[in-house]
Amino acid sequence: MGKEHLHRIQNFFNLAKARLKPYLRYVILGGTFLFIAKAFLTHWREVANIQIRSESFPLLAIALGITLLSLIFVGWVWMLILREFRQPVNAAWAIQVFLKTNIAKYLPGNIWHFWGRILEAKNAGIAPKAATLSVLLEPLLMASAGGLIGLICFERIDGFLRIVGCAAILTAIHPRILNPIVLFVERLKLSKKNGENSDVGEAAGDRLILRLGSSSSLAKKTSSVKSQRQNNLPIRRYPLVPLIGQICFIGLRGSGFLLTVMALNPVNFLDIPNLFGAFCFAFVVGLVVPGAPGGMGVFEATAIALLSDRFSVAIILSAVALYRIVSILADVAGAAVAKIDRSRGHS
Repeated sequence: MGKEHLHRIQNFFNLAKARLKPYLRYVILGGTFLFIAKAFLTHWREVANIQIRSESFPLLAIALGITLLSLIFVGWVWMLILREFRQPVNAAWAIQVFLKTNIAKYLPGNIWHFWGRILEAKNAGIAPKAATLSVLLEPLLMASAGGLIGLICFERIDGFLRIVGCAAILTAIHPRILNPIVLFVERLKLSKKNGENSDVGEAAGDRLILRLGSSSSLAKKTSSVKSQRQNNLPIRRYPLVPLIGQICFIGLRGSGFLLTVMALNPVNFLDIPNLFGAFCFAFVVGLVVPGAPGGMGVFEATAIALLSDRFSVAIILSAVALYRIVSILADVAGAAVAKIDRSRGHS
């Protein structure tokens, strides 16, 4: 009787989760935009008095260039991640695909840029499993890099918590931690696939981001023994080089944000680490919170909350809004550069 009662409770929560999940993104977006709207309404007079000076435009142009450079650089880091999975890809191809698909992160769902990279990788002959794992590992390393820099730079964090936090992040991305998680996801996906019709499963595999590659496609590229070894140990070594690459990427993004703030208001040298740390935390929160395309709204709300006690709320409001414009322009410019480069390649 007790087990039956527990089973009913589990079914109730599963049903409630399925019903409420589609509305979660709207709750998150609504809450963040309400927070930003409240801050703007409270400080709108101060925001209205802020003027972009003529000397600010060179700083904004440099911020745009650095942000675009960061996208090119992180495309190169994605190539390093693919090589960690023993996929010999070309740097120019990886950068082009990354720039081309990155603009899709602003679509509802916030997964279409990953989906696009997986399709491009599969079309280029990369093992589907390696392509999928690369787009799972890339944002994980990005969030880890942002968390590390934030813990080091943000001054309101206790020294002991810095050490513990950095150690926890570095431990979490160790292969001994990551591989069991990857294998669990693999078994989960394969068990679901076995319960489905083969035709339906094949069609779903082209649509779902987390669908792992079929063993038959892997066998075309490797022997059965090597394929089995790859299945058992997807990540063979600590991803130190890609992590350093992601740290450099976050540094470039943070520099673009810092220049955007400086375009609106002079920044004290001692405030730079705090700005960097707050940017990193806001970037990570915008990256990991579901339902926010491109972190839109979540990044801004987090940055305002972290910096409002040290800087004018009006300056931070204007800076995050201006930086969002800079980021979107960089994403659009990157997609345009990739399209032009691909057109020249086909001509």
